[in-house]
Amino acid sequence: MTGSASTPAAALRTLLAGDEVVHLPGVYDAVTARLAVVSGARAACLSGAVASAVGLGLPDLGFVHGSQIAARAREVVPALDGVPLLADADTGYGNALQARHTTRAYAAAGVAGLHLEDQVAPKRCGHMTGKAVVGVAEAAGRVRAAVEAGTDVVIVARTDALSVEGLDEVVARARAFVAAGADAVFVEGAGVPELAEVSSVLGGAVPLVMNRSEAAGSVEGPDDETLAALGVRLVIHPVSALLAAARAAADTYAAIARTGHAGDVSRMAWDDLTALVGLGDQLVLEAAYAEEAAQ
Repeated sequence: MTGSASTPAAALRTLLAGDEVVHLPGVYDAVTARLAVVSGARAACLSGAVASAVGLGLPDLGFVHGSQIAARAREVVPALDGVPLLADADTGYGNALQARHTTRAYAAAGVAGLHLEDQVAPKRCGHMTGKAVVGVAEAAGRVRAAVEAGTDVVIVARTDALSVEGLDEVVARARAFVAAGADAVFVEGAGVPELAEVSSVLGGAVPLVMNRSEAAGSVEGPDDETLAALGVRLVIHPVSALLAAARAAADTYAAIARTGHAGDVSRMAWDDLTALVGLGDQLVLEAAYAEEAAQ
């Protein structure tokens, strides 16, 4: 289903239909969402691993549910001010019926797009060992159910089969996802050779999405020109901001414990934070309402 030109989903489709690579930083609350917007991000992503870590204090082993990710998206989306959010839908949290329900829940939360994977449940972080994938028919069924959920949410079909069953199986799944109506294909763990093969087989039928996550080790990789030529249009950076924030918080807590204050730790000024979250605009509104009430 295609949304109106004014929806975040339509904006995300426009990025997918473009001829350049767009980088999506990971966000997980209103402050990180506002920071992403200020940085000039054209889209952002919400990771299930990050939602599990921040919301539950647990690793990405299937503890977090779509309802919890949708709840976090409802906090994030308003602060993005129209910048589209691509959210992790893991396995859809069940069979095709659950994938359909998850898509509708994400749409209600304002999510512009989701990526839906083919792991068994409970799933594991894509960069962990011990993964397993469902059969291609079941995986494609999840995708079709999400596509036919009656929303304008962009459906990115992800496969984790590369490290489990090899490139031939990835290609078969990519074809099945396109046939099921996916808007884009996401091959977890793919490098240039794998992306080139999938792109060649699909013949440009849909764009590709790439994961550039510190969970996989180095975040170095091919440049945007190379990726664009391979059909990649979105590159997600799901955990970078959380890792940076956690490092800064750890340094701050250590400094307080060591010296009784955080004076030596680099941090944002209080006035900058209050400006970021709109204090100035709120004070102007407050003054206007007070003036109106006094009349």
